[in-house]
Formats: sequence, C-alpha cells, structure tokens
Amino acid sequence: MKNFVKELEWRGMIHDIMPGTEEMLNKELSSAYVGIDPTADSLHIGHLVGIMMLKHFQNCGHRPICLLGGATGMIGDPSMKSAERNLLDEATLRHNQECIGEQLSRFLDFDSKAPNAALLVNNYDWMKDYSFLNFARDIGKMITVNYMMAKDSVKKRLSSETREGMSFTEFTYQLLQGYDFLHLYETEGCRLQMGGSDQWGNITTGTELIRRKNGGEAFALTCPLITKADGGKFGKTEKGNIWLSAKLTSPYTFYQFWLNVSDEDAAKYIKIFTMLTQEEVEAAIAEHAQAPHLRSLQKLLAREITIMVHGEQEYQKAVEATGILFGKATSETLKALDERTFLDVFYGVPVFDVKAEQIPANVIDLLAVTTNIFPSKGECRKLIQGNGLSLNKDKCTDVAREVGEADLLGGKYLLVQKGKKDYFIIRLVK
Repeated sequence: MKNFVKELEWRGMIHDIMPGTEEMLNKELSSAYVGIDPTADSLHIGHLVGIMMLKHFQNCGHRPICLLGGATGMIGDPSMKSAERNLLDEATLRHNQECIGEQLSRFLDFDSKAPNAALLVNNYDWMKDYSFLNFARDIGKMITVNYMMAKDSVKKRLSSETREGMSFTEFTYQLLQGYDFLHLYETEGCRLQMGGSDQWGNITTGTELIRRKNGGEAFALTCPLITKADGGKFGKTEKGNIWLSAKLTSPYTFYQFWLNVSDEDAAKYIKIFTMLTQEEVEAAIAEHAQAPHLRSLQKLLAREITIMVHGEQEYQKAVEATGILFGKATSETLKALDERTFLDVFYGVPVFDVKAEQIPANVIDLLAVTTNIFPSKGECRKLIQGNGLSLNKDKCTDVAREVGEADLLGGKYLLVQKGKKDYFIIRLVK
C-alpha cells in the first residue's frame, strides 16, 4: 500500500489531521468515508475534492466509503451556512441518490472483488426506523450540550445578526453525523472520516461519540476549502455552478472552465483534481513556466479532468468545439455540434431573431436591413468584396447570395462572422 497521507501532503490536500491517522493507515487496509448530501441530482465540482480524496484513498490500497446523506440531507448542515436549507422529500432524495451513485462510479471501483472495492451507503437506511426516543436515550446522552455549543458552526450561527438563529433540527445535525460515523465504525470497521475543513467540528463529534460509547479510537482528516487566486468563489461562473452532469453543464463548458483558470490556480488544481504523479506534475509545471502563453498546464488539467468526468470522446468534441471560436475550424466541424454545445460555444454572442417569412433573403438585406448586424448596406457590401464575411465558417464572396432555410444550422441558426473575431447569430423563430 502507498502512503496515503504523504500522497495528500504533496498535493496540498491536508488542512487538519488527527494524530495517529498516518500510523493507523500504514498498519493495515483501512476504511474511510466522505459524506455527500444529495441536495441535487448531480454533483458539482465543489464535491470533487472529497471524491478525489476517496479516489486517492482507494489508489493507495484502502477501502473508500461514500455516504449519501439521505437522512441528514433532510435537515441540512449548518456549517458555513447563514440560513437554514430547504428540506427535501424522500422521493426527490432517492432520485438524487441514484444519479449521484452513477456519477461516483466514474471515479471509484465499486464492482471488483478486491478487498478495497468502494462501498456506497445511505444513512437514511439506518436512520428511517430509529425512533426519536431511542436516539435521545442511546446517543443524545453521550454528548453534552456544552460540547456541541463549542463548535464553530454553532457559535457562528448563534452570534449571527440575522433573526433566524438556529433551529433545533440543525443543532442536532452534528449528533446525527456523529452517529453515522459510529454506525460505520460498528458495521464496517470504518475508523476514518474525511471532508472539507468546515467539517472538522462534525467529524470530531463522531470520533468523540465512538470513544465515549465504544471506547474505540477513530480519526479525522480534512482538506482545505478550495479557493481561487483572485478571491472569487471556486466553481462559480456567469452561468452558475459547474456540474458533473452533461445535462446541466455541457462537456464543452466543463472543459472551458479548467482551460481558463489562472496559472497559479492551474498549478494548484492539477495536484488536487488529477491522478498524475508528483514527477509528472512537476514536469508539467516546469514546461509551462518555459512558455506560459501556450497555457500547456491548463490544457493538461482540462484534458485529464474532462476525460475522467465525461470520457475521451466528449473531451475530443470539446477540443474541436474550442477550435471553432479560437482557432481554424471548418463548416463541417461547426455543423457537427449539437445545439447545446453550439450555444455554449457562442455564449454572449449577440443574437438576432428573424421570422420564417423573412427567409430566404439577400445576404446584404438580411444583415443590414432585417437585422442591424451592419449599420448600412454599403458597409456589408464592402466587407463581402474584401473577403471578410463568413456564414457558418464558409466565406461569403457573392453580394447577390441568397440565404435560405437550407443554410441554417439545425434548421434554426446562422453564424455570421465579421473579420476574425466578431460573431453574431441569426435565429429563426416560427
């Protein structure tokens, strides 16, 4: 087995670690878990750090456990939150769990017969029939209110200026999460819980519960919360979260997110979000330093993580789509795009709607009268004669050219390009 703690250390993935954790892991095959609240039917890249911790854990010869919080997801973790989360019904949670389970299978080996095959569990399964009276008697008496009040997540909410305060439901969250750890300790021999640094209080409640109820020894390890060098929130874009689901975030947009990170962030993210070795990462950073303008580090990062999440084929499509906007691409490449990727590639490009009865039309009338892509017919004619206008990536050299429905991508869009950089979309509305 590889040394898991040393692996995370060079990757910059350890924030806090309980004494004795490394020694315990070096003795024998061990189990560790990370909890994920299934509040949506897809994971987003904010979840990736915890998933990568489990992936490295399995790669080092240990057994990873993914705990989906079907029960705790009905309450909501108050850590780092300023308001209480909306509660989800059981049917929605079950749907979300199925979708998340499928996504996790891209990162972890659940199916092999190896002793360290990953395990997927749902805390709703052991909480649904646990009565409040039994929980209060068996678990509640083990942890004092003083202990729970001392946690940062509780103190911050209680001292908040907002009037909402903190409900009893949320206050019990750390006790429920602690019980998850106790349950996995007793049923699966799990002695390590991992998570983000904001989870330290919840995790150590679990280790304390195990100590008080079983006299056992359990451990905690957290990773830093991921930040961006410019202070912006990691994983957020103009269009919102970057999801792992292709339905919510196209592979092209996913690829572009990683391709456009700063040099400083790329050097940090390539350690956290890929399985490249230390030698490979150091060589890639050194190569990038020789010619930063080529953005070789960002390209490698985007390649590795897009293939891991979406597969080789979708990665290749994303690279080709990138070439349409930023490189030399043919009309065939453009026509091969699905509508979602086409709109993602040209996100923010001005769109002009035309009605079905306005097509077919002379190209100059379409661009300078029906729409105001050009301020005048004369300017449009001049650009065409100067070989500076393209329609769907094909040069338009004929001022008498007729544009009809057959020219529209998917029967709906016409991509107009003025010069090298100025793009416009004409959209047919019926």
